[in-house]
Amino acid sequence: MQKGVKIPFCLEGRFLMVKTERKSTVDKNIEPLLSPRSIAVVGASSRPGTVGNSLFLNLLNGGFQGAVYPVNPKAKFINSVRTYPSLSAIDQDVDMAALVIPPQYIPDTIVEAGEKGIKALLVISAGFKEVGPEGAALEETVKSLVARYNIPLVGPNCLGIINTDADVSMNASFALKIPKRGNLGFISQSGAICTAVLDYADVHNLGFSKFVSFGNKADVNEVDLLRYMGDDPQTKVICMYLEDISAGREFINVCREIFWEKKKPILAIKAGRSAEGARAASSHTGSLAGSDAVYEAQLLQSGVQRVNTIEELFDLAEAYSNVPMPRGRNVAIITNAGGPGILATDAAVKGGLKLAEFTDKTKAALRKHLPPTAAVGNPVDVIGDATSARYEAACDLVVKSAHVDAVVVILTPQSMTDIVGCAQAIHRVIEETDKPVICSFMGGSHIAEGVRYLKENGIPNYIFPEEAMHTLGEMCRFSEILNVPDRVFREFSADRPAAEAFVMNKLEKAETAYLTQFEASQLLGFYGFPLLQSRLATDEESLAKIVKSLKPPFAMKIMSEDVIHKWDVGGVILNVPADESAAAYKKIIANVKSHVPEARIQGILVEEMAKKGVECILGANRDPMFGPLCMFGLGGTMVEVMKDVTFRLAPMWKASAERMIRQIKGFKILEGVRGKPPVDLNAIEECLLRLSQLTSEVREIVELDINPLIAHSEGCVVADSRILLRRRKDKEYPAIKGDQ
Repeated sequence: MQKGVKIPFCLEGRFLMVKTERKSTVDKNIEPLLSPRSIAVVGASSRPGTVGNSLFLNLLNGGFQGAVYPVNPKAKFINSVRTYPSLSAIDQDVDMAALVIPPQYIPDTIVEAGEKGIKALLVISAGFKEVGPEGAALEETVKSLVARYNIPLVGPNCLGIINTDADVSMNASFALKIPKRGNLGFISQSGAICTAVLDYADVHNLGFSKFVSFGNKADVNEVDLLRYMGDDPQTKVICMYLEDISAGREFINVCREIFWEKKKPILAIKAGRSAEGARAASSHTGSLAGSDAVYEAQLLQSGVQRVNTIEELFDLAEAYSNVPMPRGRNVAIITNAGGPGILATDAAVKGGLKLAEFTDKTKAALRKHLPPTAAVGNPVDVIGDATSARYEAACDLVVKSAHVDAVVVILTPQSMTDIVGCAQAIHRVIEETDKPVICSFMGGSHIAEGVRYLKENGIPNYIFPEEAMHTLGEMCRFSEILNVPDRVFREFSADRPAAEAFVMNKLEKAETAYLTQFEASQLLGFYGFPLLQSRLATDEESLAKIVKSLKPPFAMKIMSEDVIHKWDVGGVILNVPADESAAAYKKIIANVKSHVPEARIQGILVEEMAKKGVECILGANRDPMFGPLCMFGLGGTMVEVMKDVTFRLAPMWKASAERMIRQIKGFKILEGVRGKPPVDLNAIEECLLRLSQLTSEVREIVELDINPLIAHSEGCVVADSRILLRRRKDKEYPAIKGDQ
């Protein structure tokens, strides 16, 4: 540490915030973090087993192409390299300082780095927000200081940064060794996950371009790193481990640019799928829209493929970085054993793939090259004694078929099998095709040499055929999303001024307002939703007039902001004939007063009965960070039990609404079952898009249910709805380009 440096923001051990503005992530230059020309290691140590020693030696012995300056006031040399007592004592320019010192000394060092003009900081040290309030306060001070000096900072509490580019070759981490050079970019919030990933990659012969552990992300976050890797020519595939997501809308925009414009796959493990994140809510949507539903929608709409395990992450990454994308879902299977062929077939069907149909010409050509006992259908069984020549012929003929989009080659080790020769044969075929060919050489030690040859030549191998088929299915999904049509917004004519005036009137004297169906219908009407004819009866005299103006039978419902679940208190009677409406009116009032004596009753809604159809639910819930989240599923009273719903953030593309509808498990019901006609999917899609526009524009809506939306063979209609408004306090959400 430099002596005499005073910290103006430190008072009796309590850190005060420095009020300085930080440039947005768009303006951050993190090049000095990923490709520095010189690095100072503050806390470098000669003591083996320490982080300061490991990081310094990794830089020194890992082939780093720049200068390394160890900073340690208690030593003159570390591993024969001259040390410096402080950053300011270094008589050369320094691009990046890596800090491996106790957390309480970090603020002093940031000030020193800022005064010296150091361009970037890597804080390995722990002891910040992860340890409690004191650490959190210290981290806030760190944020304020890097904002003051406009220095990008990775960390604290992280493993470090690795860049395998030949002109950098930097291992600024305390990982055991620098990984193999490759085209995968990896970023992670967890340092422990990083060490496991590096070990896994070493065993599976995977290489990286950039590898960043960003820890607490006090400054540089995943959006900054994604933007960098999206522009990085050495990075072909981006992999992430995330525990939370910063700058949600900006994350979506950056990922979309990388995915749809730059055609780079992005894979993510997002921790935290549990339902505990769902908060208590008055609406079905609120109870179903937990925090993970928001992240799931955000990742989908960003073009990010979410995976469940590290193994799945790298299964896909290996395929994306080595083989062409499939142009369709028709897969051919080549195997030397019947059992694995059956497993592969089952996995293909489960993964949404189709077994390719061979032409008679292809089958005849296969018979010429295979023994009489071989099966020339799909799967192609080349029999257990298959030679490399037999594999090569079968693979060559199948991959040339116009009806085949991808090939999976399965090999089980037999005593007569030339495993390396078969791998070489497959490689020769692959060099002549632009279709994806992946392998499943099954086993362990006996296939090791063949698998090594495959991987060295960029051919993905999966120990079991189910993994191969799952990977291929995900590749097909990626390809389809990449080329999804209708990535456009559809804007409907709406009376937005009337809607805003209506909402402001409801919130004039209250922070929140619950809209009954009668009031919710007025708001929905401003945005063109299909509504049933209805009137509000406030007494028996008005009821008599309403009954004459509407077509019976009626649905009669209590309207009270104090009665949210109308069915539970006897507040709904259906199929009421005109001559029984007065009796139904009295019964509903009596039921409600019995169950909710203090309820403020607005009246009874008299509504034309909707004809029978399929009941759906549309909903919206406003997330404080990401904005409106729209929901679709099969509706009715069992929606929270079945939980067959999908989510997207608004605003959404036309393609998004279509995919929301098709992704529910009960989609076949919408297509028509047991003689019932299919419903009007276009009408449902239009309602979803109107909902997206409504919740994007009327930002006071915090919860909304349309349940049920009754869908018919022609059109659909809103049969019930409720809305919760809250006076606006949130900041403007940045505009986004669309979603999927």
